[in-house]
Amino acid sequence: MVARGGDGDVVHGYPHLDTVRAALTALYRRLSPDGVLAYGLSVPPVDAAFDDGEDLHLGAQRVAGALARHLRLPEARMIVSFREMRHAASVELTAGPEYFIELNDRFRTHRRDIGAALAHEITHVLLHRLGLSFPGTRDNEILTDTATTYLGAGWLLLDAFRESRVSSQKLGYLTPEEFGYVLAKRALVFDEDPSPWFTSPQAYTAYTRGRSLALADLRRPPLAGAGWADRRRYARDRGRAAGRDDLGYAFERGDGGPCVSFPCPTCRQRIRVPVRGRVRARCGLCRSLLECDT
Repeated sequence: MVARGGDGDVVHGYPHLDTVRAALTALYRRLSPDGVLAYGLSVPPVDAAFDDGEDLHLGAQRVAGALARHLRLPEARMIVSFREMRHAASVELTAGPEYFIELNDRFRTHRRDIGAALAHEITHVLLHRLGLSFPGTRDNEILTDTATTYLGAGWLLLDAFRESRVSSQKLGYLTPEEFGYVLAKRALVFDEDPSPWFTSPQAYTAYTRGRSLALADLRRPPLAGAGWADRRRYARDRGRAAGRDDLGYAFERGDGGPCVSFPCPTCRQRIRVPVRGRVRARCGLCRSLLECDT
């Protein structure tokens, strides 16, 4: 896991969005909708909080245990230690049941972010046990950040983001806005509001920006909630049987007439429906029920 700090070196925006969306699809495919819904409650702030007088090592073990239970790894034992290292944290992935997590020495004096670092590393353990990975270190770390956030522990990673005129800090590989996007996706599915948990004003701002993009996914044609301008473009493209890469839909000929395919706004699995006006579609992967105007 990486930590970025210093003056002005935090990347913003959505450079990893395609990989983030692929990670959401992979998560639903591996866990199933029922498996994802088992993570209905996010990690409460108290589980990751440190009292001023709490012993560092005992506190780290307590937080690690809470996160392991949240991520449905109650039989896994997390052994946490601290040392000088380049990265924020690392975990040794073995057959278990013991997993050795090392945290950067700087967390000795930045205890408020220990939960965030542990959440990422313990999600590595979960994905290792699930046999779920992406090729390449970068994409695999993006998968881990996405899974951590979507399964209810990643709000801690976003809350570790702080930025000012003189310094900045961010944990993980996703940008703050990408963390906000995934967190908002989760909030829409589980009907929760994570905003009261943020202690960092910059994290809250990133969440609101990511939420705007997540809500925009619900307003893209052929979904019935699309805006007027997008509907006009969609009608024009439908007449020419031309798709739009920026909006994700594509037209094709089927046995029963023309069809349109588009990504599910929840899990990003592509859905194919006939072009015949108002239709209701159910995603075959996450089971979301969608109102469409094709």
